[in-house]
Amino acid sequence: MIGSLAENNEDIERLLKKGYALAIDSNHLVVRDIPYLDNNGNLQIGAIVSIVNFISQNKMSMKDHQIFFCGSHPHELNGKPIRNLGGGVTSVHLASKDLVVQRSFSNKPPSGKFKDWFEKIENYITIISGPAIDKFDANPYTFRVADENTKSVFKFRDTLTSRAGIGELSAKLEEDTIAIIGLGGTGSYLLDFLVKTPVKEIKGFDGDWYHVHNAFRSPGKLNEEELGKRKTEVYNNRYQNFRDNVNIYSNYITCDSEEDLTGVTFAFVCVDSGAARGEIFDLLVKLKIPFIDLGMGLDKDTGLISGTLRTTYFPVESAQSTINKRLAPLSDIPDHVYKSNIQISELNALNACLAVIKYKQIRGFYLDDNSYFHMLFNVDGVNLVGENGKN
Repeated sequence: MIGSLAENNEDIERLLKKGYALAIDSNHLVVRDIPYLDNNGNLQIGAIVSIVNFISQNKMSMKDHQIFFCGSHPHELNGKPIRNLGGGVTSVHLASKDLVVQRSFSNKPPSGKFKDWFEKIENYITIISGPAIDKFDANPYTFRVADENTKSVFKFRDTLTSRAGIGELSAKLEEDTIAIIGLGGTGSYLLDFLVKTPVKEIKGFDGDWYHVHNAFRSPGKLNEEELGKRKTEVYNNRYQNFRDNVNIYSNYITCDSEEDLTGVTFAFVCVDSGAARGEIFDLLVKLKIPFIDLGMGLDKDTGLISGTLRTTYFPVESAQSTINKRLAPLSDIPDHVYKSNIQISELNALNACLAVIKYKQIRGFYLDDNSYFHMLFNVDGVNLVGENGKN
């Protein structure tokens, strides 16, 4: 990767030619083999880490003038900590086990910003490594080729995570294989949101066809040639250039679908048939797969649409008892407004948002003060209520 970046970024090429050990790790530029003095005057080797702003796959720029550092605070020849290195103790999630960020540094140039990567790295090397170079004739120019650590399901670099500094939180999602059962309005938005998370695999199940009404309650651009095709083909094609391991299957999940859910660690149920929901629930409980069920209870008795959006979480250890509460309908409701395909994309999207937030709370990404397993959003009053089983 560094080679292709050097071909398209003159400043990176200059750093390589000078002998710096460069690599990309979790969308950060890493410069290894950085010598410095510790508080006892001993020679130590650290690494500079800096957030990359990827303009395209092979063009990159700097986010700011700051860096992170793998190592303790560098010291002068006289044993005092090097001055003019603002910042403090911090951490950054990186893939490489030999890279442990301990602090951040800030040394802004007189102009307010560095003109390129070469100037930035040279500036920090002078400050951090100067005393070690003087005392031990240490050399940061090792020409070492470090292993790249950019394992990712994404086909584009996830610079959002590195820019936001939430790598250690996103990593909590990486081992999940998600099943989305039903790719109607809510399920299609769920798919769109989850595609942008680093989960290991997404399995979608829906045997239906993609028609005009689906385009009005699903995300993304409509290509006319998609109409009349199976949802399987539409959604597989839509996301294949964004990430790996999105697999959409043109079958429905029933009580006999154990094999389809092999490897699934979390599921979302987005079906509008109570009878089908009951079969799916039984299977998920049998397979010990935690899941979230989503639903809408809407009517237009007053001439306007009103009602609630529902998000219910079924943990493995209490799934059956939660089912027994009858919070999700397990039989079909006659004359249900939603089944007439009213175009309500904003409610589909909101219901999917609530479910993804709940899932990320369960996985430790978001703070969860209330621990709700059952949430109802009231459209009429625009308010949310929840149940957590506590008195």
